[in-house]
Order: sequence, then C-alpha cells, then structure tokens
Amino acid sequence: MVATDIAASAAAPAAEAERLSGASPLAPRVRWALGLLLPLALAVGWEAAVRFGLASGRLMPPPSRVAETLYGLARSGELWTHAWATLWRVAVGFGLGAAFGIAFGALSGVSGTARRLLDPTLQALRAIPSIAWVPLFILWFGIFEASKIALIAVGVFFPVYLGVAGAILSVDRKLVEVGRVFRLSPLALARRILLPAVLPQTATALRSGLGLGFMFVVAAEFMGASEGLGYLLVDGQQLGKPDQILAAVIAFALMGKAADSLLVAVTGPLVRWQDVARERL
Repeated sequence: MVATDIAASAAAPAAEAERLSGASPLAPRVRWALGLLLPLALAVGWEAAVRFGLASGRLMPPPSRVAETLYGLARSGELWTHAWATLWRVAVGFGLGAAFGIAFGALSGVSGTARRLLDPTLQALRAIPSIAWVPLFILWFGIFEASKIALIAVGVFFPVYLGVAGAILSVDRKLVEVGRVFRLSPLALARRILLPAVLPQTATALRSGLGLGFMFVVAAEFMGASEGLGYLLVDGQQLGKPDQILAAVIAFALMGKAADSLLVAVTGPLVRWQDVARERL
C-alpha cells in the first residue's frame, strides 16, 4: 500500500529511537495497573465511609455488599444467563448497525450525489432520542428480540456512519493525487490509499458505536424483556434492591470494557503502521 509504505518508512526511525531509549517492558503493565487505581480508591473510600458510620449505605451499598450480590448471582447462574442475553443482543445489533453504517458512510463519502440525497435525512433521524423509537419498534416488530436488536442497531449505525463518511471526506487530497500520478485504477486507489487512510477513524467510529450499543441495550431490555442485565436493573429497582442494581451496573461496565478491548485487539493490527504519539506516552 502506498500510504502504508510511506507511513512505515517514516515510523522506522521513531521505533528505533524508542528501542534505544530503553523503554521498560513493564510499561504496559504499569499503565494497566494505573487504570485500576481510581476505581479501587473510590471503592475503598466508600467502604471505609460506611464501615466508620460516615454514610448509611442504604441507598448506596458498600462494595463488599455489591460483591456479595455479584457472587451470589454468579453462583446461582443467574448472572451468566442475563449477561449472555445482553451480550448476544449487543453482538447482533452491533453487527447489523456497523455493516449498514460502513456501507452508507462509504457511499456518502465517495459520492457527492449520494451525500446530498442521504445525509440530511440521516442527520435528522440521528437527532431522535433512542427512547422515541421504542413504541414504533414494538408496533413494527413486537416485544421480542427483533425490536430490541433493531433499537441497538439504530444506536450503532449513526456514529459508524458519521465516522466512515467523515474519514473518507478528510483524506488528504495529495495522497489521492499521488495515486493518480502512479495511474492507479479506481479499485487500486481505494485499496492502496483510501482504505489505509480511513481505517484509523473507522476503528474509532466502531468503538463509539459499540459503546452506544451497550447504552441502547438498556433501553431495549426495558421493552418487556425477561432476561438481560437491563432486566436485572429494572427488577432491582422494582424490588428496592440497590445492591442488585449496582451489581448489574458493574457487570455492564466489565462486559463493555471487555468488548471494547476485544475490538481494539481486532482492529489494532490494521492500524499498526501509524506512528502516533499515543504509543510513546
């Protein structure tokens, strides 16, 4: 790839300088540990506040009670049932939303006519709150899985569409001119220049879409679901169990972080040729 080769040759001196600087191989572990420092400090602080009588812990249970609830749900198998139901809905909805978002974003990015035809309508639809789609999707698809997956797909679609279209429109014009100087065919131009140029922003758009997928699945599971972490939230609210609500929130956070890390691991090799400051900070 032309763009990839140019970036790789530019990145070589930086990589050599980083190697000679003696960067510690423990740096990734240290960064990972630092990421746990803030939540652990907050958990220990709140636990201490409840233990020493500075807070009641009735509406905001201490971490020890939330951990006990999580353990009980996991031991009974209830947590895994709800987590799997949520994960399956997010995976299917994310796949559909990302596929359509990439397709429409690419179409709007490469074709001015398609962009003028599609973009105004899609931007107007993007402004509609997620909860406003719920009664319509129930009317169209019923209260079962189809309506829930459709709502998640809508949430994923718009950030992916915007990211892909914006990435294509922001490609450096000089790179395209270089490809034309080398008389690349339109297919070769797209494969060797446009695709590498848009991959970083596309990967970021997919991460944004995945995050919104986990947000939309909560609204989706309010639509008459009998399984899922969203259902566990509602059940805890109706029964007055704040520890169950917080347990479901923590399960959401852990599962969302794991899914995001998996997406980063999958897309990472596609953008490894970049020489960015993030890799040396």
